[in-house]
Amino acid sequence: MTDTLTVGGDRAGRTRDPRARKGPQRPSWEEAPGVAGQTFKGATLALVVAAVLVPLWIVALTSVSTPGAIGRAGGLVIWPDGMTLNAYRLMLENGAVTRALLVSLGITGVGTAISMVVSVLCAYGLSRSGSLGHRAILMVLIVTMFVSGGLIPTYLVVTGLGGYGQYWALILPSAISVFNILVLRAFYSGTSAELIDAARMDGANDWRILWSVVLPTSRAVTAVVTLFYAVGYWNSFFNVMLYMPTDSPKWPLQYVLLEYVNYGMNMPGSVNSGFGTAHAQTAPLSLQMAVVVLTLVPILMVYPFMQKHFKTGVLTGAVKG
Repeated sequence: MTDTLTVGGDRAGRTRDPRARKGPQRPSWEEAPGVAGQTFKGATLALVVAAVLVPLWIVALTSVSTPGAIGRAGGLVIWPDGMTLNAYRLMLENGAVTRALLVSLGITGVGTAISMVVSVLCAYGLSRSGSLGHRAILMVLIVTMFVSGGLIPTYLVVTGLGGYGQYWALILPSAISVFNILVLRAFYSGTSAELIDAARMDGANDWRILWSVVLPTSRAVTAVVTLFYAVGYWNSFFNVMLYMPTDSPKWPLQYVLLEYVNYGMNMPGSVNSGFGTAHAQTAPLSLQMAVVVLTLVPILMVYPFMQKHFKTGVLTGAVKG
């Protein structure tokens, strides 16, 4: 029986548990935090943060460094020396990079919309136990996670349908992720049956239930899966190597980055290109890092707003399965 303490002078006669002042109780199987344990956790967290931030710092700093600073550093710059924005100016003035940026934004936006529409509809249908053939369809989808037709048959199908050199070849072959569908299905299966039954009694059909009941109660998992698809489209470059000619103006930004960083392609105005004035010359490494920064900025801008949904969306969806 819990002992209570009557607070003197309290006219309402309220009681207070002395243990309530100590905060939440630690589970009996969990040890109290020690100095060594806390120090180790702090040091580990600091190392993880450094492993993430230090490369970003080096890439960003190198992108704004002069050719002399890069030469003195022998490559990547760790500490600020000479700084200039010529790499970004040259990159934005070049039509290939700006066009590639627009292509990437278009592919990411259209592809994410198509993927989400198909995934949400498929997941909702599979989450309803009375839907026609939902078990057989689910088994077929799961099998495709482990067995695929292979790269050559996929290439032959896409090119046979006239996809070579077309934008849709960069979207449709990788539009659906079975894993994302399973995550959505697990979450939709846990939607309150009382809410759905009440909506049906009000005359709502499945389209209205999906739009007005299921989606509003699953914003977290929807946001997480949307981010998964968007990051996948934004970082994709392999389909470009398969379905786009080498001189195509339809290259997305990631493939342009691959050309500059891995294959050493120079941009007019860089030191090794032979174009531009002396004061506008830019080191190729600085230009490469500037393109890397440009590819990172959109994800870094969106990710903080989605971070709060990850625990609720992914973990809850997985546990409910």
